[in-house]
Amino acid sequence: MLNITHNKLNKTIDLGKYKSGKEIMNKKYYSYFNRFLLGAAILILIVLFLPWTQNISGDGLVTTLKPNQRPQTIQSQIPGRIEEWYVKEGDYVEEGQPILRISEVKSDYFDDRLVERTNQQIQAKSSSVEAYGGKVEALKRQIAALENERNLKLKQANNKLLQSKLKVRSDSIDLEAAKTNLKIAETRFEREQTLQDEGLAAIKDLEEKRLKLQETQAKLISQENKYLASQNEVINAEIELSRTSASYADKISKAQSDMFTATSSQLDTQAQVTKLENTYTNYKRRNSLLVVTAPQSGFINKALVGGVGVTFKEGQELVGIMPAQIDLAVETFVRPIDLPLLHVGEKVRVQFDGWPAIVFSGWPNVSYGTYGAKVVAIERFISDNGKYRILLAPDEEDHEWPEAIRAGSGAKTIALLDDVPIWFELWRQINSFPPNYYQPQGNKAASKKDK
Repeated sequence: MLNITHNKLNKTIDLGKYKSGKEIMNKKYYSYFNRFLLGAAILILIVLFLPWTQNISGDGLVTTLKPNQRPQTIQSQIPGRIEEWYVKEGDYVEEGQPILRISEVKSDYFDDRLVERTNQQIQAKSSSVEAYGGKVEALKRQIAALENERNLKLKQANNKLLQSKLKVRSDSIDLEAAKTNLKIAETRFEREQTLQDEGLAAIKDLEEKRLKLQETQAKLISQENKYLASQNEVINAEIELSRTSASYADKISKAQSDMFTATSSQLDTQAQVTKLENTYTNYKRRNSLLVVTAPQSGFINKALVGGVGVTFKEGQELVGIMPAQIDLAVETFVRPIDLPLLHVGEKVRVQFDGWPAIVFSGWPNVSYGTYGAKVVAIERFISDNGKYRILLAPDEEDHEWPEAIRAGSGAKTIALLDDVPIWFELWRQINSFPPNYYQPQGNKAASKKDK
């Protein structure tokens, strides 16, 4: 039994004579195990030829589909001091509902009647604009009257000038007549002088002719004086015409200058009114900002500035709010090597953290606890983590996502690609090859049509 001797018992004694020897020596060991190994080998061989869906997995977060539905903070457009809170954390607020009341911290806005007094300044300046407008209209009427009077005066001066010219012409004719009379008188005197020298005429007749000649000479001189005086009247009429034109031009220019000055003052006052109206609107708008309201309906998450009497700067975050009506989505990240395999509209399976699930990544149809999604956006630039961001929306053709999911919770995503045999997928994984280049059915049809 202990193999101390080299004599073998089974060679000298036939153990098959005994019942126990028959059962032990003739029994076939491991027959069931061999059958199991054979069946397992056949099963594994069959499984290797089963279809396997290639996929790209990633980790992400639950977010919202639209940017205006994501968590946000409420800021104040003006610096201030917190006076009163109307809500507490966790409250639901409607759009426009007051959240807190603040007060001014700048001395320029301490006056409670600032808006009213600004409005009074606007009314006063508006009255000044109307007054300047009335002055402009009055000056326009004055200019029109001066122009009308100037036209009449010029007509009068022109008539006087014409009369003077006609008088000059008349006096010139009278002067020529006087010169002719003088010549006649001289001729008669000379004739009478000759007759008297010859003794044919009396001295009395000669004296009469001399007297007549002297009278004619006197009339000629008088007529020359009249002619010169009438010429002087023409010059005076021309001077009067020029003086009248210059005088009224000066008056009209002065009235126009006053009108332009009034118009400039009116426009300047109008600019001041516009500036005051702008200031009035700003003051009125600033007063409305003393009550911080909710930009949209949602839940108050957290008060970032607490207490009463706390001062803050403009643009500082005061409280966080989460919109009530949101469209859930999932943002996930993929490696740059997997980015060409994804396209907008592709189907993706999503597993939410904290939600029970049994996942077979290669067999999405037999997985449990995953929900359908589709790619709606692919980021064009790489993120800080070295991956590309993909945005997923719920698939309308699949089950609805659980209502208990909240934005910010984790999620795992499985993007479904091409179907290949399991042996091919194992061979790809062992060699670290990327999945097959995949295109949606629409893209494939388009590419074939292009070819």
